[in-house]
Amino acid sequence: MAFGRCTWKEIAHLLANLPFGILGFVYVVFMVSVGVGLSVTVIGLPMLAGGLVGARLLGRLERGRARSLLGLRIDEPSPLPHSGGFFGWLWSRVKDPVAWRAVLYAFVRLPWCVVTFAVTLTGLFVLWPVLGYVVRGLSNVDRAMARGLLSPSDELERRIAELESDRGVVVDTAAADLRRIERDLHDGAQARLVALAMGLGLAKEKVLEDPDAAAEMVAEAHGEVKLALQELRDLARGIHPAVLTDRGLDAALSAVAARCTVPVRVEVDLSSRPAAAIEGIAYFTVSELLQNISKHSGARQAAVEVWRSGDRVVLRVEDDGRGGARPEAGSGMRGLAERLGAVDGVFVVESPVGGGTVVTAELPWRGRE
Repeated sequence: MAFGRCTWKEIAHLLANLPFGILGFVYVVFMVSVGVGLSVTVIGLPMLAGGLVGARLLGRLERGRARSLLGLRIDEPSPLPHSGGFFGWLWSRVKDPVAWRAVLYAFVRLPWCVVTFAVTLTGLFVLWPVLGYVVRGLSNVDRAMARGLLSPSDELERRIAELESDRGVVVDTAAADLRRIERDLHDGAQARLVALAMGLGLAKEKVLEDPDAAAEMVAEAHGEVKLALQELRDLARGIHPAVLTDRGLDAALSAVAARCTVPVRVEVDLSSRPAAAIEGIAYFTVSELLQNISKHSGARQAAVEVWRSGDRVVLRVEDDGRGGARPEAGSGMRGLAERLGAVDGVFVVESPVGGGTVVTAELPWRGRE
């Protein structure tokens, strides 16, 4: 009885199960026993992490074998995120679910590999008339095992990787915002208040010997106080404007538009308010886009539209300027795209040269409780 090409590939796969099974079983038993056994020492966890990296490679090898001999297409799992520092690398490897499933696959398969090798080898000499059916049945079990333990849980693992990356973006963005606030305080209100304190100290010394000069210095200090208060208000507005908290996006975006050097039409169609965090991101996104229009677009007019679409809030900012904006060019738009991506948002820029710019952003609604 002649077998087809697929059957011979399945026979080759089943006969190769034993050496591959022994290799995988010995590797994972040694790796886990040594790594866990030495986990109380400084080298234990690094050894375990390195062993799990190797287990990931074993899983890739088995997926390749299943693909070439069994015709089973299994997607490769998402790569591990590049966590910062040694401990970040260590933790991401130790908790890698793909590697641990590959360990389980190699550990439980050894008895099955012995059975498939023995049955297939015996069948080549004794069971020839029914060998094709036996091989197909054994191969289907192998396919099921590989699919169950070596397939990535696509959406979940991809989402985990994205969230790991997004968490880094959020941390970096928060750190940059804190540095900006610190710089603004140091260069603005703090410096002004230091000068104010020195001026008041001089006025105190002169109040008896030269009352007129002291009065003039106090008047100057009064002016400095007003300027410092204004700078603090501007800084607070940049953190989270009171009008946004009190009156929502419509009033807050209208206030931002009024400060834009280009006439801006604002339309906000929201029957209720999203979560405060989403409102804040929407506000600062539109605010930065309008600043870009003022500084770089050369536009004569602009428009801001905000509306709800299902479980998303949609922002649209457009102008009739020179166009040519590119988020990937390292501009502020790239930072906006990263911020929106960190909260499962979307940021799309259409900006042909000479044809104006249209920016569409989407954020999850996440309404207020």
